[in-house]
Amino acid sequence: MARDKQKSARSIATAVLNQFDKDPKQIFTGTTLNKLLRETDQKQRATDLVSGTIRNRLAIDAVIAKLGDCPAERIPAKLLNVIRVGAYELIYNPQTAEHAIVNEAVENVKAVAGKKQVGFVNALLRQITRGIKNRRALLSEADPEKTLPQTLTNGCEFDIVILPEPKTSPEDYFSCAFSLPKWLVAEWLVEFGFAKTRDICFASNRRPSIYLRPNKLKTTVNQFADKLRQADIDSKISPDESMIKLNSPAAVTDLPGFSEGLFVVQDITASRAVRAINVCDDWVILDICAAPGTKTTQLAEMTNDKAIILATDIDLVRLEKIKENITRLQLNSVEVIEYENLQDAVAKAGPFDCVLLDVPCSNSGVLAKRLGVRYRINSQAIQKLAKIQLELLNSAATMLKPQGKICYSTCSIQKEENGQLVRQFLRKNNKFELESELLTLPSAGGFDHDGGYVAIISRLS
Repeated sequence: MARDKQKSARSIATAVLNQFDKDPKQIFTGTTLNKLLRETDQKQRATDLVSGTIRNRLAIDAVIAKLGDCPAERIPAKLLNVIRVGAYELIYNPQTAEHAIVNEAVENVKAVAGKKQVGFVNALLRQITRGIKNRRALLSEADPEKTLPQTLTNGCEFDIVILPEPKTSPEDYFSCAFSLPKWLVAEWLVEFGFAKTRDICFASNRRPSIYLRPNKLKTTVNQFADKLRQADIDSKISPDESMIKLNSPAAVTDLPGFSEGLFVVQDITASRAVRAINVCDDWVILDICAAPGTKTTQLAEMTNDKAIILATDIDLVRLEKIKENITRLQLNSVEVIEYENLQDAVAKAGPFDCVLLDVPCSNSGVLAKRLGVRYRINSQAIQKLAKIQLELLNSAATMLKPQGKICYSTCSIQKEENGQLVRQFLRKNNKFELESELLTLPSAGGFDHDGGYVAIISRLS
């Protein structure tokens, strides 16, 4: 039987983006993306095109409007994402030949909209091409109003003004240059200042690296790094020697040691939350918002699989992920509890030495990975989340032993969800004290990482 013809990465990316426009929440749950990726042998490239186009969509649409003289909302839906993918490659993938980008966009238009629309798409993309002065300009030398940043050092420079002036209109500049909500950028500028906000914006639009946390019950960082080296996989040990960064793309499930449970994928910042607790092997621990179990398994590893750990989550589907992870890592100290049975489990096992509370949050520290968040996050949603977070924190406080600890963590960098909320809790609960806290801003340089917050709150004896 003849093999089905494989589709190009660009055509798959366009199809995924069309689905994203209909329902942004569903694309990166795995269903839509994985289903469409089966139709191409260029899976990594298609994923990169989707991710890059979504991360930079506002900037791409600004270029289309200015150079193509046609606002995105006036372009027929069946053409728009073909154009966006082409524009993304022209602006952000300077190593790809311009003629190849335009030619395939034309072919994709023929397939989805017919030959009548070819002329329009061809003319628009060629107009963008003519407007580009340098596809890989040095940011230190280029005009910031004419240059869309690609990396910390380079950008795509145009021959006309594309962006607002950064010093006089920083909110507008950062919002347009990095496709981020203006209100969110405004909060960062007030909280962190211009330079740090610039760093956060770059980090929010980076291609995030993959980090592996070796399972310390089965291997060491150096032993696992050697295993990767023997398999010709380029990697580097993090400065604190706790994680390994992959320097080239790779399917995680194909890496050596995956099926044997030698590692877990985890960001550097996320790994700091559990390490801040100083857990003991004989503790009884509750992980309330545990799915998919990355921090749960870290707790088990750090207590040498000797603690008693109860893990639960309100999402039953994601609760299965915890079971999959503890099975693959061959851990024995974790018991997965359905959320509806939590009170009974707490009555039997509690009170606890520690409650890990990795609360649902705005994800403002992980915008590079949670691609759709920037299009649905708003200040009202953060206020609602803060109310839920405080309720969870108050609930966790009732489950602790004297001198027990709450590890409160988020993948947000908004003060309303972090230090401000923790202090609100402490003002109303004088039997607790703040032992430590750490806010980590996302970074795009070197060992890049997400942003997040962790606070260790102790119950007084």
